[in-house]
Amino acid sequence: MSVHVVKVPDIGEGIAQVELVAWHVKLGDTIAEDQALADVMTDKATVEIPSPVAGQVVELGGEVGQVLAVGSELIRIEPASPGARAARAPAAPQPAARATPPAAAGQPKAPAVAPRVEGAPVSAPVAPQRTAKGPAAHHRPIASPAVRARAWELGVDLAAVPASGPAGRVLRSDLEAYAARAGAGTAPAAAREAGLAHGTRQIKIVGLRRIIARRMQESKRRIPHYTYVEEVDVTELEALRAQLNRKWSAVRGHLTLLPFLVQAIVHSLDEYPQINARFDDEAGVLTQFDAVHVGIATQTDAGLMVPVLRDAQTRDLWGNAAEVARLAQAARNGRATRDELSGSTITITSLGRLGGIVSTPVINHPEVAIVGVNRIALRAVIVEGAVAARAMMNLSSSFDHRVVDGAYAAAFVQDVRGLLEHPATLFIP
Repeated sequence: MSVHVVKVPDIGEGIAQVELVAWHVKLGDTIAEDQALADVMTDKATVEIPSPVAGQVVELGGEVGQVLAVGSELIRIEPASPGARAARAPAAPQPAARATPPAAAGQPKAPAVAPRVEGAPVSAPVAPQRTAKGPAAHHRPIASPAVRARAWELGVDLAAVPASGPAGRVLRSDLEAYAARAGAGTAPAAAREAGLAHGTRQIKIVGLRRIIARRMQESKRRIPHYTYVEEVDVTELEALRAQLNRKWSAVRGHLTLLPFLVQAIVHSLDEYPQINARFDDEAGVLTQFDAVHVGIATQTDAGLMVPVLRDAQTRDLWGNAAEVARLAQAARNGRATRDELSGSTITITSLGRLGGIVSTPVINHPEVAIVGVNRIALRAVIVEGAVAARAMMNLSSSFDHRVVDGAYAAAFVQDVRGLLEHPATLFIP
């Protein structure tokens, strides 16, 4: 009986690799046509892959957290047909093109290596299912690099460990159970590891969390950040916001501070276009944009996402407020599209009431600036020679020092500050 191979599809936009973030089936499952098989994640979105045929799962092409190349094998299915189950034979091993670590000394090398996502760890290879015809020692046991490292610490031969994972993979639980039965791990290093492991949990970093980690690492590695902090008196702005909400919130929607800040940034970028830009450091090209596409850093249950408020310069306060609310809700519900999560030219980040006094935000690469909002607090301030209670807020903004000089960045922030402190000027074209 033939086996149907489902490959990682070409999702478009030049994407060469995806991360496997969830399996919806397991080895041996009987599945229907169009049933969800797995979820894969690109840098921009999660995509569900359905089954093109009905049948039985005979091999899984990877583990959750593994990076797979487009076109590599995702899953093997034995199509359903009368008598197929009785006639089924083991699938011949067909190595797929996927990310693999270097072979150990004296071991055969994997025949193909998938392109690697820059900055992301390369996951363990997935070997084809074998039909053993000789002693276990004649072939290399299938296990992740972490399991191999743990076996080395415990002094355990992986070939002797009974495997319970897909395609005969040795799982960490298999190794630990075997080591406990065999009394392994008595070496000092193993003892220290056991002591450290008491009362701890291991959480595999996959999916969006891994993408966030890679992006933050890439941004800090490539961009020489510097942060400029300035305090802003938002007393008049808060009074105006309260007045507008009292009069218009029931009809036009509630205004937060954010649309006012967007409006101020849009105005200031007319005078400081080098801030509204992206820098391709490999080509040595700075691209400035006329349109202002503002990334809004949004905290979700899955992690930090940055939906994009496109063409902010074309909307009024309420238009921007409504679009920000829609994008934030879509991000939190996991429904934001790839287009809604890409293409920003400058980013705003805020922790709201948790905003603290000062922060050092990380630039959303390849942009050159990010504006951070700290919390508003009532402070005693000298106004015209007298002490007065004023609503004060700090802006903590980071810039790419390769293309944005300190004086230029400071002038931009001062311009934003002036607009926020005199909010009537926000409405002057």
